[in-house]
Amino acid sequence: MLNALTDADVLAEDRLFATLDTRSRRLRFPEDREVVITDTVGFIRDLPKDLFAAFRATFEETADADLLLHVIDASDPDREQHIAATESLLTRLELHHIPRLTVLNKSDLLDPLEHDRLVGGRQDAVVVSAIQRDTTRSLLDLIADRLQERWAAAAMTPGLPHAALRN
Repeated sequence: MLNALTDADVLAEDRLFATLDTRSRRLRFPEDREVVITDTVGFIRDLPKDLFAAFRATFEETADADLLLHVIDASDPDREQHIAATESLLTRLELHHIPRLTVLNKSDLLDPLEHDRLVGGRQDAVVVSAIQRDTTRSLLDLIADRLQERWAAAAMTPGLPHAALRN
């Protein structure tokens, strides 16, 4: 998703722990608006207590985010369990108050009729495919919409840093 949104060339693999370090790239919006998107290590269900402290350190930067993009493999039959695990960990990490969007990725692997069912009832959800970049337009529009207030505040306050996005 980082590559699709920012035209980056970061290693992207469909396997657990493909991202072991956070990676950040800039995303430019019209009118010289810019955000930083950070790809983080994925959340893990039932993380042992001794690993939780190390895991928490990875997400310290996330506390400063204006918006979280919760990227889910839409083709995974266990996607609802993954969403619940992430919500639980965000609460444990005291990050549950940060606004977020649910990004259901890999729509190219789904029946088109399944798209609406996946989003059903989720206000802040979008179905996309990182390998079909034209599908990310709706995500970019949603990000811009959610950051409008932040951008307006930044325009009124000299020296306020650009909005930061965390994944």
